Amino acid sequence: MKILLIGEYSNVHWTLSQGLRALGHEVTVLSDGDSWKNYPRDLDLKRVSYNHLDGLHYLIRLIRLLPHLRGFDVVQLINPMFLEIKAERILPIYKYLRRNNKRVFLGAYGMDRYWVMAGCDGKSFRYSDFNFGNQLRESAEITQWKNEWLLGSKGVLNQYIAEDCDGIIAGLYEYWKSYYPHFSNKTTFIPFPINPNEITPIHPRNDGKVRCFIGIQKYRNAYKGTDIMLRALENIAQRYPNCEIVKVESVPFAQYQEMMNDSDLLLDQLYSYTPAMNGLLAMAKGLVLVGGGEPEAYDLLGETTIRPIINVQPDQEDVEQKLAQIMEHPEIIPTLSEMSRKYIQKHHNYIQVAQSYINFWNTSSKK
Repeated sequence: MKILLIGEYSNVHWTLSQGLRALGHEVTVLSDGDSWKNYPRDLDLKRVSYNHLDGLHYLIRLIRLLPHLRGFDVVQLINPMFLEIKAERILPIYKYLRRNNKRVFLGAYGMDRYWVMAGCDGKSFRYSDFNFGNQLRESAEITQWKNEWLLGSKGVLNQYIAEDCDGIIAGLYEYWKSYYPHFSNKTTFIPFPINPNEITPIHPRNDGKVRCFIGIQKYRNAYKGTDIMLRALENIAQRYPNCEIVKVESVPFAQYQEMMNDSDLLLDQLYSYTPAMNGLLAMAKGLVLVGGGEPEAYDLLGETTIRPIINVQPDQEDVEQKLAQIMEHPEIIPTLSEMSRKYIQKHHNYIQVAQSYINFWNTSSKK
């Protein structure tokens, strides 16, 4: 098949493209590299800034690219906001893609209308980026997202694409849970892909230290719970001399990977039920993930035996308790490390995942 993947989140589309190519398909990835992370792509569409002049240049480049975005068997969008322009300007581009290609699919991989709706209903999740049970989290950032996705043009665009597209593919349990009640006839869950050929496994150091890796995204710290995890980790480091903190802030992907390679644990995604790409990458290397590993996520995978994630609740005390157990019993790390690698091999191998995409795409037909 001839396949076009538009947009990028945490290397999902590029890794998927590698699996699809290994299966003999022709693939083009169009993206901005996910901003400063600078992931690979075939066609670059990066917006330098959000001033008027750069916006005009971006639109000109986009218009010039349009003739190259025709004649594909499958087009997949990373998100309803798959371009760096306003939602109302994306809609005619979506309609153009719909007219000039056989099938169009929507990825449920991140922030969008249905994820916000599920997070705010107080029923779909015990906790999320938006709620603790019936109590909604409050911040200027969350208020902005609610306005944009529930009341604004982004939500209108999302609803149109979700209703019109041929299928919706969710990459995490949370996103599947958000879309399935509304579009059960065309929503599926497929795990994120990981390419083991690009993974550098970690090696035991036997120096008595437990190195804990935590990535800081300057403007998303509180939203992802990294602030709470960091405070817990700093408290543990004061109590346990064998705890060492490796803290990284907003570095390119290649450098990020190198810094991860000398660590034992990764702390990531406090409010998640499921490991996302960052956590999966760490697990593939053999790091032990401290983050989201709720039973619902394992159940969706059908996994009953390999459960290597140290699941934490969205609470600083719980994070500290789980970390303290590791510091007191570091001998469990090699076992969890090996289980982490097996988990990735079983559920996230990029070729296996790519075949799941092909199967779903082939069973979905244009209206």
